[in-house]
Amino acid sequence: MTAAFVAGGDHRSLPVPDGLDGQRLDQAVSRLFGLSRTAAAALIDAGDALVDGVARPNSHRVKAGSWLEVTLPAPVAPPTVVPQAVPGLRVVYADDDIVAVDKPVGVAAHPSPGWTGPTVIGALAAVGHRISTSGAAERQGVVHRLDVGTTGIMVVAKSEQAYTALKRAFKYREVEKRYHAVVQGHLDPLRGTIDAPIDRHPTHDYRWAVVSGGKPSITHYDTVEAFPAASLVDVRLETGRTHQIRVHFSTLRHPCVGDLTYGADPTLSARLGLSRQWLHARSLSFLHPRTGDEVHFESDYPDDLDRALGILRD
Repeated sequence: MTAAFVAGGDHRSLPVPDGLDGQRLDQAVSRLFGLSRTAAAALIDAGDALVDGVARPNSHRVKAGSWLEVTLPAPVAPPTVVPQAVPGLRVVYADDDIVAVDKPVGVAAHPSPGWTGPTVIGALAAVGHRISTSGAAERQGVVHRLDVGTTGIMVVAKSEQAYTALKRAFKYREVEKRYHAVVQGHLDPLRGTIDAPIDRHPTHDYRWAVVSGGKPSITHYDTVEAFPAASLVDVRLETGRTHQIRVHFSTLRHPCVGDLTYGADPTLSARLGLSRQWLHARSLSFLHPRTGDEVHFESDYPDDLDRALGILRD
């Protein structure tokens, strides 16, 4: 999550590192200081970023070793967790260490700047679940996330031990994450692996993309069922980058059906009655952080995805 800022921050001076040589100024500022591209561009437009003492446009290509002076706005206090009952959110399993939920569409994992809708953390607080205090204040206990528009299984840590163990398990790829997706067209080959690095989109702040130098991202897929216009695929994530499945299949020119952000056909989306991507977190398997026993949680398709699948099969 990108931090939000207000005016009145601190001044930073540093050389442009070799890894950012040739990058646009707004992209360099974004990466160096953890700002969104929009926030970085606004800062540059306001004259709060100088290259070798000179104001430059956002499109200016920086050179390694050039001196960058930036006045950062002060950070805004993080959003607080507000207990809020969430219709349709189901607790699949809970003990003293973990809670697994079946997340409906339209629910964020945790509070974030600009998001005023329901959250998993708020829903759990509303029904009395004590969540781990580890992690940033607004996302305590969150060890992985699902997009607002993605449904399915998600696990949250309740104890400090569970938070530490699960964060490590996700980092070292010891959690099996399986998704089902309906993508446009027919994949060739029908079973395969997409190994392509992902980072923020170079021009669209709210999107991600396959880019040289991005974070390693690996997606395994297997076609389960083919229809005239689309395919149902079983997806296993080896890594867990933001929008990873959506970006990888879009890059193959087989975007998730309904995913207009990443190039889905709006006509097909409308015919299937979809207002979001056909993507569902089908299951999670991992070793319980306290007992060491393997646990496995599954989620059935929600009504909107099930209806769309029925239309494709007719």
